[in-house]
Amino acid sequence: MSKSSLEKEKDVESGSASVRDAHDQDGEIVVGGQLVDESGNAIQYRTCSWQKTAALLFSEYICLAIMSFPWSFSVLGLVPGIIVTIATAASVQYTSLVLWRFCLEHPEVRDVCDIGGELFAKAFGERWRKTAYNVTSVFFILNNTFIQGLHCLVGAKLLNTLTGSALCTVTFSAISAIICFCFSLPRPLAQLSGLGTFSAATMGIAVLLAIIFAGVQGTPAGYDPLTLGEPIVRVVAAKGTGYVAGMSAFLNILYTFVGQITLPSFIAEMKEPKDFPKALWAVTIAEIIIFTLCGAVMYHFVGEQYITAPAFGSLRSPYLKIAFSFAIPTIVFLGSLYASVTARFVFFRIFPPTSPHRTQNTALGWTTWAGILAATWLLAFVIAEVIPFFSDMLALMSSLFDGWFGFIFWGMAYLSLHATKEARWGTPLRSAETVLNYGLILFGLYTLVAGTYVSIESIIIDSKGGKVFSCASNGF
Repeated sequence: MSKSSLEKEKDVESGSASVRDAHDQDGEIVVGGQLVDESGNAIQYRTCSWQKTAALLFSEYICLAIMSFPWSFSVLGLVPGIIVTIATAASVQYTSLVLWRFCLEHPEVRDVCDIGGELFAKAFGERWRKTAYNVTSVFFILNNTFIQGLHCLVGAKLLNTLTGSALCTVTFSAISAIICFCFSLPRPLAQLSGLGTFSAATMGIAVLLAIIFAGVQGTPAGYDPLTLGEPIVRVVAAKGTGYVAGMSAFLNILYTFVGQITLPSFIAEMKEPKDFPKALWAVTIAEIIIFTLCGAVMYHFVGEQYITAPAFGSLRSPYLKIAFSFAIPTIVFLGSLYASVTARFVFFRIFPPTSPHRTQNTALGWTTWAGILAATWLLAFVIAEVIPFFSDMLALMSSLFDGWFGFIFWGMAYLSLHATKEARWGTPLRSAETVLNYGLILFGLYTLVAGTYVSIESIIIDSKGGKVFSCASNGF
């Protein structure tokens, strides 16, 4: 008698579980060996508990980009905006768990570049490993440096707003880069977790204050009932909303959620990598609540004509300055976190694991570390001056990098974890999941192509009213 579909599914799952258990045991042995190897070093890297990892995740996701959600909701409409937010959160949660499983089976990987080499070597042959690794490295560094540039841009916007444009915007951008450079200097990520907790808490306060102030201020900044009319709130997108505007709004939401590029680096510094889902679930639940409330409530009170990105600009003074000032720790810390992750990647490629410059407090080690950070912040400063538009910067980063690091890589990782025909298509449920992951790869490619086109079009439109390396204030 042939087995039922349920019995087949149980057999496949049982076999997969056995393989996973074996890989997990091997991974624990490797991690244990790494902990032993580091035990006598002055600088140790596998020091993060899941709580410290959660703090890093919270600081990465509870960030200034949240304040782009009201603008995205104003373009997409209230209901579509909420649907897109929840759907994006679900996809990122799923792909992050796939990423985690891949890291458990390959505990030797230290960052997303190692994963890129491994994925393409398995998919297309060993000869592709080095090429994929090098290309991923370039994208990895560019992604992180663009984020640093975003924080130079927003730092200048904040300083212009709080000081009434006391200095040239280029000067404020440079000051932001220098401050962030100083906070990037600690080498192990665990040393940044305390500041990460503080920045996430203060950013949460900034978002909460912005929501409250949007409701109590009466009318939004720039209120002009004769020219712009009363604030408009739409359940769905306005008739005639263009593809460029709609896609840009989606990319702003996507950028805020997609942060898988740093997750392998976080997992590589955990004492117990198997505990990573605890941190991930805590952050995802908080994300859905905070992002949805911020987008929906501020859009409701401000209206589509008066929404800015970030939405702090929709607040009147002194509400604007009070709420925006609470974002200072996030602006400083999150840029520093991405700079540290980049510097860590480059530093580990310069010095091998046995090098004393990597594990001890040597002059050459610290000079090299500081030099790498200085180079990334200089490039970030240039990027901030060349693309001085907040929503366009978010959309461009999302289209260039999130297609790869948010979808394509993790669809490939799933196929790598389920490499045999039976593992991919053995049961209806597994087949559906396999189809889903092929869909994630295709969606990532679509985001890359269509999103880049839309972002460039939007930058061209916005650039008509602005100049690069300008002294003109970018404050609210």
